[in-house]
Amino acid sequence: MTSVEDWWASGQRVDVELDRARRAVFLRRTGSGPTVTLLHGFPSSSHDWAKVARALAGRHALLMPDFLGFGASEKPTNHDYSLHEQADLVEAVWEMEGVTATAIVAHDYAVSVTQELLARRAEGTLAVDLVAIHLLNGGLYPDVHRPQPVQEALLDPEQGPQLSAALTEEALLAALRPTFAEGYDAAADSAAIWRALSRDGGHRILHLLIRYMKDRREHETRWIGALEATDVRLAFVWGMLDPVSGAHMAERIRERLPRAPFVALDDVGHWPPLEAPALVAEALLSA
Repeated sequence: MTSVEDWWASGQRVDVELDRARRAVFLRRTGSGPTVTLLHGFPSSSHDWAKVARALAGRHALLMPDFLGFGASEKPTNHDYSLHEQADLVEAVWEMEGVTATAIVAHDYAVSVTQELLARRAEGTLAVDLVAIHLLNGGLYPDVHRPQPVQEALLDPEQGPQLSAALTEEALLAALRPTFAEGYDAAADSAAIWRALSRDGGHRILHLLIRYMKDRREHETRWIGALEATDVRLAFVWGMLDPVSGAHMAERIRERLPRAPFVALDDVGHWPPLEAPALVAEALLSA
């Protein structure tokens, strides 16, 4: 597996304009062919896609940014992080790269960013043509989402800042362990997530980044409406053992979007790009 450090060395930080402020955003580019934008989850980074990217790069040009506050991107403190701003970041990257059409592959946190992009497309304000959307294990329907106890604690106004300030690698690894499928050796993946998260003290702002769960509830009608009404080709690749957004979320998706292709990964937890990269790549290439 490509180390986080090697991943960073093979990408670059680029300046993008976000809400009248210039922000440094990490971007990894590789491959050639039709563009695919791969968007990562919480609390990790674009490095989650390293295993999948090797299989896709022979047929696609891949764009893999770190969201603001994550990975090797800038991590401002005292900042009002939002999923809308992350959608702005994705649009800014597309504009900078001259992208006119792309598929999106989104995991976890990023499925909500993608829903906002779909909403903008429906409004006629999105400049880029979305040719396909592939979604992996995310809280598309907030009422079905089952956050882990540590996520709930981070969201608490009093507990959150204290938890962020005291967070250690050991505590993060313990929190992540239940989200991987039982029997999967998550040690290397979890350590990589920690290295990306803790770069530039990013673990100290987790209580700010976790506000995305409030965004999901606040914009539920807009985002579910955009997802269910879109004419963009949708497909799902889902780890069914995920305690956060697994089989219970899959049931809702299949009920509301019965015509969308759905690949169920029965022995995979919350992290398909890490736990089953070959199966994910196969599903993406055959969709």
